[in-house]
Amino acid sequence: MPIATVNPANGETLRTFDALGEEEIERRISAAASTFRTYRTTGFAERARLLNRAADLLDEDQQDIARTMTTEMGKPLAAARAEAAKCAKAMRWYAAHAERLLADEHPDDADVKDSGATKALVRYRPLGTVLAVMPWNFPLWQVVRFAAPALMAGNTALLKHASNVPQTALYLGDLFSRAGFPDGCFQTLLVGSGAIEAILRDPRIVAATLTGSEPAGRSVASVAGDEIKKTVLELGGSDPYLVLPSADVAKAAETAVTARVQNNGQSCIAAKRFIVHTDVYDEFAERFTARMRELTVGDPLEESTDVGPLSSEQGRSDIEELVDDAVGQGATALCGGRRPAHLGGGLERGWFYEPTVLAGITPDMRIHREETFGPVATLYRAADLDEALDIANDTSFGLSSNVWTRDEAEMDRCVRDLEAGGVFFNGMTASHPALPFGGVKRSGYGRELAGHGIREFCNATTVWYGPGPDAR
Repeated sequence: MPIATVNPANGETLRTFDALGEEEIERRISAAASTFRTYRTTGFAERARLLNRAADLLDEDQQDIARTMTTEMGKPLAAARAEAAKCAKAMRWYAAHAERLLADEHPDDADVKDSGATKALVRYRPLGTVLAVMPWNFPLWQVVRFAAPALMAGNTALLKHASNVPQTALYLGDLFSRAGFPDGCFQTLLVGSGAIEAILRDPRIVAATLTGSEPAGRSVASVAGDEIKKTVLELGGSDPYLVLPSADVAKAAETAVTARVQNNGQSCIAAKRFIVHTDVYDEFAERFTARMRELTVGDPLEESTDVGPLSSEQGRSDIEELVDDAVGQGATALCGGRRPAHLGGGLERGWFYEPTVLAGITPDMRIHREETFGPVATLYRAADLDEALDIANDTSFGLSSNVWTRDEAEMDRCVRDLEAGGVFFNGMTASHPALPFGGVKRSGYGRELAGHGIREFCNATTVWYGPGPDAR
C-alpha cells in the first residue's frame, strides 16, 4: 500500500511520500535508544511541563489538524475537531496524574517481615523504546492515548502509523518536537507494513502496542512473542447494544444512531449489533430506522454532514459484501443498503455508503460473525434477558457493550455475564483518560488509559531492604 494522502470523498491523490530507507530507520531507532538513557532520569514535573506544552500547541493547531484528518480519512470535520480536543485533554490528564499513578507502592511492613526485610516496596520504572503500530480511524487519538502515558512514564516511542494518514503521522512527530521533548523521544517512521517485523526484532525495541485488525495483531504478537517482548493489542469489536423493557426507548434509539455512525461507522467501539427485547422491539426499530434515514451523507468538510465516506474503496467493498450476503440470505434492509445517489460535485467518485439498518439476521450470515466497519447496523429481537445475553456473547470479539435498562438486577447480571472489556449503561461506549480501555477474546489483551495503561510499559520492580549493620 503506498504511503499517500488520498481524499476518500473524491478519490483524489493529494500527496505521496517515500518510505524511509534502512539507514534512516537505523538512525531513528538509535536516537530513540540513546535518548531513553537520559530521558528516563527526568522528573515527572519536567515531563509534565513538556506534555502540557504539547497540549497547548495542539489546541492552537486544532482547526488545521482537523482538516488534515478529514481530508486523509473522511471523518466529519466537527468530529475531527472533537478528536483533537480530546487528545489535548488526555495529555493534560496524564501530566497531572502520572506521578500519583506511578508512585511507589508500600506493602505493610508486617506482611514482608517474615522475608527478612526491614521494608520493601514496588517501584515503576520505564522499559525503554516502544513501537506503536497505529490505525487510521482515529489518527490522533489512537496515538496520543499511547504516547501520553508512555512519555510520562519515561519511555521513548516510535510510531508506525497507517499508510493512508501520513500527514497526520508527520504532524504528531513535529508536535512533540515543537513542545520541547528531547530529540529521539517521539519519532514517526514513514514505512510500509513490511518493515514492521525487522523493526520489532531490533533488540533496542523493548515492547510494542498495536491498535488495528485481528490479522495485524496476530502478526505483531507472533513476532513479539518470538522475541519475548511485551505487547498490548486493541483489535476489532462487534459491540452489542441491549435495549430492555424498562429502558427509555426514545433516548436509547436516539443514542443508538450516534453509537453506530460515529466516525462514519468506522470505530472498534461503535455499537454494531442492536439486541432489543421483543416488548420494545417495534418501537425501537421504528425510531432508530427513522433517524438513520434522516442522516445527511456528504462532504465531510461541510459542517452539516453527519456521515462522510468510508476511508477507502476496499472498505466500502467490504461493507457491500457483508450487506449483500445478509440480504441474499433473507435479511431485510429497513433503510439504506446501497451507495448514495446524486451526491454530485465530484463526490460521486468518493467511497460513500448509506446509513443502513438490517433486520432478520441469522447466525449463517457473515455479518453476524464479522466486524462491520461502516454505517451499517444489525437488529436482533430477543425474547428475554437470557436470549439477549446469548446473542451478545455469540461473537469472537469482546471489546465493549451497551445496555439500556433501569432494573438494577439486570444491570448486575449484565456486568457479571457480558463478555466484554466494558459495560456502559444507558449511554454509549466512550474512551476516557481516567478509565481503562481494552477487550477480551479476539478483541485483544492489555489495557490502555488510566493507571492500567501507564503501567503496561513499566517494569514493576520489587525493592527489598534487608537489615542494616546495626540491626539487632
